[in-house]
Amino acid sequence: MRFRRSVAAAFGALTLVLAAPTSASAAEGQFRYTYLTDEGYEAVGFLNNPPSGECINLYGVGSDDLPPGHSPKNRTDATAVVFLNADCEGDAFFSLRPHTGGGSERLKVRSVVFS
Repeated sequence: MRFRRSVAAAFGALTLVLAAPTSASAAEGQFRYTYLTDEGYEAVGFLNNPPSGECINLYGVGSDDLPPGHSPKNRTDATAVVFLNADCEGDAFFSLRPHTGGGSERLKVRSVVFS
């Protein structure tokens, strides 16, 4: 009888673990980029622990009617794919490796997705 209760309790615990919602996967670390503010000042935008697998339009540059950002730095543990266009669309994109990937002022960005 004791064995059945133990098995039932273990099965119940396993069922709860499997039924519990899982947290969204995130790239750990920081992604940075440079952009011009409305006043014409250079600023640094950043994403801390960004979600993986979803397109992110970058603050201050994520619209096609704004000047694009530049000089992205990927300090996350995931590959970052940066796009010149908003919504991670278009043929102009570049892959930045985890931890040390980065680009110069020539690499223009509006959106990013992390693997």
